[in-house]
Amino acid sequence: MDRTHFYIDGRWQAPVDTAQIEVISPVDGSALAKIPAGTAADVDRAVAAARQAFDGWAATPPAERAAFLKQIQAGLKARATEIAQTITQEMGCPIRFAQTVQVGSPVAVFSMYAKLLGDFSFEESIGHSKVVREPIGVVAAITPWNYPLHQVAAKVAAALAAGCTVVLKPSEIAPLDAFILADVIDAVGLPPGVFNLVTGLGPVVGEAMAAHPEVDMVSFTGSTRAGRRVSEVAAATVKRVSLELGGKSAAIVLDDADFSVAIPAVVAHCYQNAGQTCTAQTRLLVPESRYDEAAERAVAAAARFVPADPRLETTRLGPLSSAAQADRVREYIGIGLEEGATLLTGGAEEPEGVPASHAYVRPTIFGRVRPESRIAQEEIFGPVLAILTYPDGDEAAAIRIANGTPFGLSGAVWAGSDTRAEAVARKLRTGQVEINGGPFNMYAPFGGYKQSGNGRELGKAGLEEFLETKAMQFKPPAQA
Repeated sequence: MDRTHFYIDGRWQAPVDTAQIEVISPVDGSALAKIPAGTAADVDRAVAAARQAFDGWAATPPAERAAFLKQIQAGLKARATEIAQTITQEMGCPIRFAQTVQVGSPVAVFSMYAKLLGDFSFEESIGHSKVVREPIGVVAAITPWNYPLHQVAAKVAAALAAGCTVVLKPSEIAPLDAFILADVIDAVGLPPGVFNLVTGLGPVVGEAMAAHPEVDMVSFTGSTRAGRRVSEVAAATVKRVSLELGGKSAAIVLDDADFSVAIPAVVAHCYQNAGQTCTAQTRLLVPESRYDEAAERAVAAAARFVPADPRLETTRLGPLSSAAQADRVREYIGIGLEEGATLLTGGAEEPEGVPASHAYVRPTIFGRVRPESRIAQEEIFGPVLAILTYPDGDEAAAIRIANGTPFGLSGAVWAGSDTRAEAVARKLRTGQVEINGGPFNMYAPFGGYKQSGNGRELGKAGLEEFLETKAMQFKPPAQA
């Protein structure tokens, strides 16, 4: 499964250097493949190809761009089984989740942007001005490992729809699905240079892309720490930077909510993708008088998430993306104990009956967590839920606790009515809020407040992120 070449200027090209990165499967610790460790010189070649292709692609009619997106969508769908198996192997998510979400979402994203181009207005008249929206230029897309192909699609599909050309650097932890996308793009005959793929380490390839003077925009998804660095590097050339970063989302359960529905739903949301979801609801806020009930229901729900080999159809909780990530989560579990939180279930011990990759973590729940504690303030990125309480009937206190972190990516409110839940949701400083379990909508804007980033992905807002706005002023007609 080794991948030895980059995709640059419409063809597979050998890297400048021979250094490689080994891709290790968290499923069983086996070596999956080797990929090229790119250099700044490889980035230069890819950016030059994207710059050369930009004018032609920007001038391509939206209907033709949409046709390419539909072909890419069809190509990914045809290879769905292969992609799902690849993602499960490279980052460890359960195969059923890989099939439905890790593959289903990017397929749907390419389809969505093809549809949006059908009625998107790239120009409008405002008085005596004509306002036009033009592609920003060459886009550097830097993506993470937790939803590897979905995050790629959210950037690449939107950028291509807008008329931009792209240089993609996928995570070196889970890069193999991006090579499949490049195969598909090559097969559909996208014009050379419109899409380019370079793999490598963030401090080398990522920084070279962010700093490059011929890159007009960086779209980055990853940790808040890495996002700060991308912003610093990109600032030298004053390019646009879109950041989708960390989260510490709170689910507020009000006293009139149905706890039998709300609590298991929050636990499932927290543990989805082994907790490696930036929007994961990792803080559960309940009224003080209902704490015991909430804790009991949460522990019962957690029992359904048994760590197991993700290649099995019955598995709901696979390994984390790597042994290093699992060690980081186990360290946070230790911190929770040191801070005095009550360990309700789980713990730092490695689970039994799983492959010996050291990447599996027990589903863990802490109770009586203080809002200022580290496990309530910092993104753990693993299957760890913190239960906090607020005084009975004090919605304002619940809102203060929910808003009391540096993050603001997502959240949830559960109440006896949507109207009551919405009133609370409007006061949360976060980019998305689920009302009584409302499902994800990819046509709605996705992004965060505060240190969860800036800019928006998905839907119409995601397309507009890759556009510049120009106003042309005409001489008004003479008045009679």
